[in-house]
Formats: sequence, C-alpha cells, structure tokens
Amino acid sequence: MSDLLAGRPRLITAGVQLFADAAAAQGAEVSRVDWQPPMPGTEADLATVLADPRRAPANAEAVRRIAETQALLVDVLPAGPALGLQPNDFLHAGPPIDWQRASGPLRGALLGAAALEGLVDDPEQAEPMFAGGAGYTLNPCHSRGAVGPMAGVVSSSMWLFVVEDPATGRRTYCSLNEGLGKVLRYGAYSAEVLDRLRWMSAVLGPLLQGAVRRHGPVDLKAILAQMLQMGDEAHNRNRAGTLMLLRELLPELIDSDAPSTDVAEAARFVAGNDHFFLNLAMPACKLTLDAARDLPGSSVVVAMARNGTDFGIQLAGTGDRWFTGPAQLADGLFLGNYGPSDANPDIGDSAITETAGLGGFSMAAAPAIVRFVGGEVSDALAASRRMYEITVAEHPMYAIPVLDFRGVPLGIDVTRVVRTGILPQINTGMAGRLAGVGQVGAGLVTPPAEIFPKALAALAASVPS
Repeated sequence: MSDLLAGRPRLITAGVQLFADAAAAQGAEVSRVDWQPPMPGTEADLATVLADPRRAPANAEAVRRIAETQALLVDVLPAGPALGLQPNDFLHAGPPIDWQRASGPLRGALLGAAALEGLVDDPEQAEPMFAGGAGYTLNPCHSRGAVGPMAGVVSSSMWLFVVEDPATGRRTYCSLNEGLGKVLRYGAYSAEVLDRLRWMSAVLGPLLQGAVRRHGPVDLKAILAQMLQMGDEAHNRNRAGTLMLLRELLPELIDSDAPSTDVAEAARFVAGNDHFFLNLAMPACKLTLDAARDLPGSSVVVAMARNGTDFGIQLAGTGDRWFTGPAQLADGLFLGNYGPSDANPDIGDSAITETAGLGGFSMAAAPAIVRFVGGEVSDALAASRRMYEITVAEHPMYAIPVLDFRGVPLGIDVTRVVRTGILPQINTGMAGRLAGVGQVGAGLVTPPAEIFPKALAALAASVPS
C-alpha cells in the first residue's frame, strides 16, 4: 500500500469530465469511463430482465448457434417455386407495411415488379391496384425466410440465391443483385430497369443455377471471413467477395452448354458489379441469426430491417414480433446534385449484416468504406470499437486485422443498448424519396432509439413471475 501511495495517483472517473480534467492536470493517471444513465423509463424492465436466470445461458447459446451455423450456397431458383409466390404476391424489405404507408422507393419497386410479372403494361397502371387491394399481397421478405436489399421487392419470376445450413436443412433466400444507380431495389422502374431484370431471369439466373449445381455447395462463411482480411465489410463494400465468388463459379459457367456470348455477358455483369456478393452475405447472415431464434429469455437481436417508413428489430426471446419506430435519414455523401431533401429514410433488409457483426460493426476492417459513406478512417475504427460495448461476444471466425485480429462484435444485446445509449451503427445506401428516382447517395445511420425500450419491455413481460 505504501508503494501505491508513494506513486502517481490513479483514478477512474465516470461521466464528469471536469473532475477528470482537473485530476489529470495535477498529474494523476486518469482512466475515463464513458457512462450515462440508462434510457429513461427503462429501469424497472432492465432490473427484471437482468435478474432473469435464463438470460445469460440463453445469450451464450444464441451466439454459439450464430457462430457455428454453416451457410452454403446450394442453388439458384425462381422465387415462384422456391417461396410459393404467385404473380400477384410481392415481398418487401423491413417489417410489415401496407401501400398507404409505403415510401416512395418501395412503391416504385412494387410498381416495377407488377409490370415485370405482366400484371400491367405500364408500371404506373399498378398504383390503383395496389392502393385498392385488387388481390395483390404484400408481406415482409423475413416472413418467408428471405431478405431483400433496399426496397427488397421479390416477385415470382425473379431468381433467388438459395443458402442452406446442412446440419438442419434450413434455408434462406435473396434476389440477385442488379448493381447500383437506377435499379428496382432503389425504386426505379424505367424500361432499362425492367429489361435488365428480364435478362437476369432469362439468362443470368439459369446460368448461375447450372454453375452452382456443377460446382457443388459454396461456403459463404469462409468467403466472408476472407473478405474481412481483404478490406470488405460485406455491406457496402463487397469487391473482394464478388471476385472470390466469380473465381469459384467462372470455370463452371464456361463449362455450360449456353452460348458463349451469354456466358461472357454474365461474367462481365458479375465482375462489373462490386455489390454482387451483398445478396449472398445477407442470406448467409440471416441463416446464422435465425438459428438463435426462439430462445426464451435471450436479449440478443436477431433481425434489424427497414421498409423506408419503419425501422424494426426482432429478439431471440420474443418470437417473430417486430418492435418498430420511424426510419431515420442517413448522414453521408450524395451523388451528383442530390442532397438531403432528395433522400428517403433508411430502407432495406441489408442491416442483417450489422446484426451478424459485419457491415457498420466491421468498418475497421474496411477503412476504404469511408470514401463511399463519408467520415474519416479514424471514424471507422472508433465505430467498430464502440460496437463491442453493446454486444455479448466476438465472432470466432470473422476477425478484424487492424484490431489485432479481434473477432467482430457479435450478438447485439438489447439490455446493453438501453444501458449505454449506444445505438447500432449501420452503413447504407440512400434511395430517392420519390418513386422512380433510384439511388441518391450512401451514408451512416442508426435505428430510432425508442425501439429498444419497446423490445426490452416485451422481454421483461415474458419473464416468469
């Protein structure tokens, strides 16, 4: 004790920076803890959930399942037979929503999909049919085991990647990636958009199906792990992942009986679309997160999704219930002459990557991403470090080199979000707020804070008395 008293004073300060500054100025060794009270009105629910003896083992089991579940690309199929969709059935990103509340980009994507399915000659002819019902059904992609980027619209003639966990046979699905700019998922529905989708259904989908079937299962988690070593974070940067996928499938594409011009066009399309692998990262993440569902007492988030109007989350311990709040506008960089007034609030199922520890949670592995979404390299490092404070584990397979190969933050814990006030960091594209515009930029966004107390309250209500 005398040696400690004789040395330099050591202090740990929480919250009050004035005291810390004064102590440091007088020569003390100060460790600062960024502390603040939990979100207002959550104290009783926090006490109930934290005292639940099921919580810690359930959370441990949740992250074990997420980490250990395999995700193999096993097939490419039309959405109709794969998901049981009829031409008048449409899936969308995010929690449930109807036409009346749908955002501009979601409406645009639905109009384009209706024309793609031949329900109307002109996309805009479909608007009164969606508005009046007319037998059109709208359901979340998540309700069918699927995910969709941005508007996330899936209709029966679109082709889907099929991802499977061989141990359980569970499958997840995602459409093929169209590229950037004026594309359906950003709400554009011009003739060129529909022509591209028709080519993807007629040529690209069947070619990829044959290639995958000849190749055999492709280990997507192995590719994701390598991507993090190569500067991708699997949400807005997928360049390495796309090229690794093409390396796997290109020989099989060449070996097909298809015309060489079709094969060359397909290879050019994939190679020229740096985001192509995103639509495989997403169902791979969903498949692993779905393994953690229905664990009573677990406070781990298993889905984050946005429909352009609402942002919703689901917990491992509360079944399929959505906890929603208003989707937020992203803060970032804009294309051309677009600005904040042109952007729609956040949209898409692609935040499933952050839910699994990738995307905005792994920005430290992809410092070049700041050139796409804005900010500085130091911001990317700080964002990843901050996410460890709201998660319960680190992924044993996905590592961040610049953080000494520390595993990515895994298992968003709703209690930690509420206790710290730190919200999950998401990097995202921005769609134009008006139907038909397409992409206007990219940036960073967080969920609305109020959804986490809502989820916590529901979890607290499930604790046995």
